[in-house]
Amino acid sequence: MKLLDVVALLENLPEIGLFRGQVGTIVEEYEPGIFEVEFSDLNGRAYAIETLTSQQLLVLYHQPVTEKAVI
Repeated sequence: MKLLDVVALLENLPEIGLFRGQVGTIVEEYEPGIFEVEFSDLNGRAYAIETLTSQQLLVLYHQPVTEKAVI
């Protein structure tokens, strides 16, 4: 995972109002495996910015990728 990757949340986090499947963008990497993720609506307005771990996220791809890219 890297800066500006589009990611999906893998777990429900009801205490902060986020749920599995919501899509966000990595906007900062604090240390390996720890990211600040911005969640925005379809109009581009951020509704949540949270610090999450790589275990909580799945990178989304919008084009064909090699197996090496997803390992």
